[in-house]
Amino acid sequence: MTHTRVRSRNTWRLLAALVLSGSAMWIANPACAFYAIAQYGEPRYPADFKHFEYVNPDAPRDGTLVLANPNRLTSFDKFNPFTLRGNPAPGLGLMFESLTTGSSDEVASAYCLLADDIDVAPDGFSTTFHINPEARFSNGDAVTAEDVKFSFDTLKSPQALPQFSVYFGQIARAVVVDRLTIRFEYKVATREMPLLAGGIPVFSRKWGMRPDGTRIPFDQLAFEKPIASGDYLIDKYDNGRTISYKRNPNYWGASLPVRVGTHNFARIEYKLYSDAVAKLEAFRAGEYDVLVENVAQSWVRRDVGKRFDSGELIKREFPHHNGAGMQGFFINLRRPIFRDVRVRQALDLALDFQWLNRQLFFDQYKRTGSFFANTELQASGKPGEGELAILEPLRGQLDPAVFGDMPQQPDTDPPGSLRANLVKARQLLAQAGWSYRDGALRDVNGQPFVFELLDDSGGGTSMEPVAAAFGRNLQKLGITMNFRTADFALVQKRLDAFDFDMTTVRLPDVQLPGTEQLSRFGSKYADRQGSDNLVGVKSPAIDAILQQVVSAQTHEQLVDATHALDRVLMNGYYVVPHWYSASHRIAYRNDLGYPAKLPLYFAADEWVLSTWWKKRSANVK
Repeated sequence: MTHTRVRSRNTWRLLAALVLSGSAMWIANPACAFYAIAQYGEPRYPADFKHFEYVNPDAPRDGTLVLANPNRLTSFDKFNPFTLRGNPAPGLGLMFESLTTGSSDEVASAYCLLADDIDVAPDGFSTTFHINPEARFSNGDAVTAEDVKFSFDTLKSPQALPQFSVYFGQIARAVVVDRLTIRFEYKVATREMPLLAGGIPVFSRKWGMRPDGTRIPFDQLAFEKPIASGDYLIDKYDNGRTISYKRNPNYWGASLPVRVGTHNFARIEYKLYSDAVAKLEAFRAGEYDVLVENVAQSWVRRDVGKRFDSGELIKREFPHHNGAGMQGFFINLRRPIFRDVRVRQALDLALDFQWLNRQLFFDQYKRTGSFFANTELQASGKPGEGELAILEPLRGQLDPAVFGDMPQQPDTDPPGSLRANLVKARQLLAQAGWSYRDGALRDVNGQPFVFELLDDSGGGTSMEPVAAAFGRNLQKLGITMNFRTADFALVQKRLDAFDFDMTTVRLPDVQLPGTEQLSRFGSKYADRQGSDNLVGVKSPAIDAILQQVVSAQTHEQLVDATHALDRVLMNGYYVVPHWYSASHRIAYRNDLGYPAKLPLYFAADEWVLSTWWKKRSANVK
């Protein structure tokens, strides 16, 4: 949606692709081993299924797909997507597989990939996976339980991104049972644990091994090509600006039901452009094949030209059922000026979404009013009985507003108005100790209210006019907001160090929340650099609710816990929410094909990579 910056170098997106769209899992009958597991009831597909319904099993399997940078990263300096330092090349998720993979028409299912059966212990405290004896790494070695254990231990170590120690934190250990059998033992028996274990990215113990048997430290791996089991290999790259992958002719899993009809291109190439303007012009000039458009204004006014007129380039909107997640201006509570919730609420009141939607977005968006928008997990009205059971024991630690109606985002359509919102904002600021004098809003010590909005969008996107409109409204309150843009890599480093006042972020979507919420809002991660707790939330009450989310044993418990979390977060005003759309805007060359049936839950980039194909005739529609 307009400008979206997914947190943490796309690590969570890589995990989502490997780990089943962020869903939590359980097994229907924990006394038996299974080809698939599901959180509630049975998996959608039977044991003898041939392929997922949203793929084309007869798609041509040749041709080259050329793509641009999938985010605003303009260069890369490593092939390791699992470490903090440096910028990974795009497309590395094509190389890594996990024990299980998900279905895009289910919110909570996992099917065997590297594994060929799954056995959840009756007490839920462990899961045992048997590895498919045919599974092979790109160097021809068999995938073994030792490799899976090595991958898990490495990712949980300090050498990997801190998100992994959070994500896999409740997995106590990996135990090698025999050469092809691995058992994961858990600290807690939650319904999420089999998912987490099945979704661990697996790579060879030989990745980073020198000829003399010594090992390059994992966090120092740079251009050493990964040794993994996926169906693509790195072919060539140049100056950290271009990279191409080729299908592994010896890929072991091509006939698996979960792989039939997927990854249909013989080659996939990425070209990294310096900014959004250059990227758009390159697409219109025919330099690459697919543009996923996140800017509403560009979709209407800029994604046009002779190639669109001739039909060589096609624009289409694809509906989805994804949770909208949260995109917005994230506020850093580590800055003293933002610690009072009344100040943060005043900032929220200064964003005039209705004006932005009319003037900039062509009325294409809805205002986000929840961390779980567009799903049943979004809280509404007053707390229900299940929510109150969670919230009441924490009443003394919570704002009384949590027990009232769910906050509604400010509205400037009549009878509402921007003026009324700003009057309310001024009152809140005054209550928090800020008053207007000498031409600025000042605290009791006379210091003016000045902060920086950090963004990596640069020219060619719509965030600059959004920031300008937001800044004008803040100026009416006496607040000075300085809008600063910087290169994606620099912004990422500053966010990893929590060196920002306010920034633009879009949290990755989840259909069913789980452990990823701990990293986003858990107190223990507020001071851990590189974590996803950007706003710096430190709340024992939120920590208690998060534990209810990750330990929910029924769907009803999960809904109640998520409603409670949503209610507390929205009343905390940690984010000035933006907007969302329930469709993906994709422009593409007419020689590309896609399946007739759309998945229900999908990210546009991954969907193109995994299920589209190159037509044998460019004139076939």
